[in-house]
Amino acid sequence: MSRILIRNARLVNEGREFDADLLVSHGRIDTIGSLDHLSADLEIDAQGQWLLPGMIDDQVHFRDPGAPEKGSIHSESRAAVAGGITSFMDMPNTSPATLTLAALADKKRRAAVASVANYGFHFGVSNDNLDTVAALDPTQVAGVKVFMGASTGNLLVDDPEVLDRLFRQVPTLLLAHCEHTPSIQLAQQRWQQLYGEQIPAAAHPRIRDAEACYRSSSLAVALAKKHGTRLHVLHLTSARELALFEDRPLAQKRITAEVCLHHLLFDDRDYPRLGHLIKCNPAIKTQADRDALRQALNSQRLDVIGSDHAPHTWEQKQQPYTRAPAGLPLVQHALPALLELVADRVLPLTTLVEKTSHRVADLFAIPDRGYLREGYWADLVLIRPEPEGLAVDRQPILAQCGWTPFAGRRFRHSVATTLVSGQLAWHQGRLYDHCQGLPLRFDR
Repeated sequence: MSRILIRNARLVNEGREFDADLLVSHGRIDTIGSLDHLSADLEIDAQGQWLLPGMIDDQVHFRDPGAPEKGSIHSESRAAVAGGITSFMDMPNTSPATLTLAALADKKRRAAVASVANYGFHFGVSNDNLDTVAALDPTQVAGVKVFMGASTGNLLVDDPEVLDRLFRQVPTLLLAHCEHTPSIQLAQQRWQQLYGEQIPAAAHPRIRDAEACYRSSSLAVALAKKHGTRLHVLHLTSARELALFEDRPLAQKRITAEVCLHHLLFDDRDYPRLGHLIKCNPAIKTQADRDALRQALNSQRLDVIGSDHAPHTWEQKQQPYTRAPAGLPLVQHALPALLELVADRVLPLTTLVEKTSHRVADLFAIPDRGYLREGYWADLVLIRPEPEGLAVDRQPILAQCGWTPFAGRRFRHSVATTLVSGQLAWHQGRLYDHCQGLPLRFDR
C-alpha cells in the first residue's frame, strides 16, 4: 500500500479539534503532527478541512444475497464510502437469512470479493436455531440480532420461552429490534377498516406507535437485567423509550441504545411530501420525539448513531400502504446529512464523531479502528464545507435502487475524501474500485 500524506487538516478526535498533518503508511496511521519534512506517494492538501475517523455503521441491510435489484455488497459499499462510512455491519435478514454458519461464511466470501468498505456481519435468531446461536464464536460475528417485532421470513421471535433462553445463553452482544407485533396488527386492522388498501402514509407512526415500541423495548431491557445480557437496542424512535436507558459512560453499561439518522432528520410532518419513501420500521414519529432523540445524543443515554440503510426499488415504494415495504437508502448521504445537525448547532462535531466512530468501535470491541491514533488503521474521512449548499440532486445515486429521501435537499458539507484501511476509496467525486475493504475483527 502507498504512503499518503494529508497536510493542513483540522483533526477531530476524542473530544478535541486541532490542526495537524497525518501520514498513512502500510494501511495504518503512521504519524500525526507537523510533517513538513516528509513526502509521500500521494499528498492531499486538506486546506483546513475536517479530518474525521470514518463512520462505523452498526446497522445496514445490503440485500446480498437474495435481492440484487435492491442492492448488493458491491453497490451499497460504494455508496457507503461516498457517504463517509468506512466500515459496516450487515443485518441477517437476507435471503437466505443468516441463521447458519454456512450462510455467514457465504456473506463473508461475497464481501471479500466485492466490498470497498470494511465489513462485519450480524447473526440472526429464529425460533429453531438457538443451539447454533449459543455455540457461536463471539469473535466471528459482529453481534446477534433478534427481531422482537414483525420481520421477514422466520426471523420474528416472540415466544416467551425462546426469548428467555436467548437472553440467558447468547454468547455475545445481542441486538434487538423492538416492536410489539399484536398491537401493530390490531392498529393496522382498524385503519384498513377505514381506508382499505389506501391507508395514508401518515398513518404509519400511528399504526407503529410509541406504545408498540415501548412495550417491546421495555421487555428486552427487563430480560437483559434479569440475565445480565449485553443488550443493544436498535433504532430508538420515541421520547418515552429514552427513560429505559442510563445516562452513564459506555464502559459502565451492559444495556445500550442506537439512534438512526432518519429518526434525527425527519418527523411526521414529512409524510405528506415523501409518503412511503420514509416508511420504515420502527416508524419516524413526531417532532417532539425527534427533538428528544437529538437532545439525548448530547448526553450518554444514546450511545451510537447508525443508518439502518434498507433499500427498496422505487416501484416497490409506490405501492399502497399494505404492500409498500419499509426501509430507505441512507448510506451515501450519512455524514453530510448528520453534519446538518452540527451546522444547526444541535450537536457538537466532537459528539458526532464520538457517536459515529469512537463509541461504535468500543461497543463492538473492534480493535485499532474508530479513532485518529498512530498505529490504528487509516479509516479516514475529509469533510469539505459547502457554503452555498451542495444540492443532492447534482450527485449520481450510487445505491442500486437509484433514489434517495434527500432529493431536493442541499447539504452544507460534503465528503471530499474517504480512505479505507489506508486505501483511497473516494476522492474528488470519484470512486476507486481497486480499494478492498477488510474483515472487521472483534476482540472479545
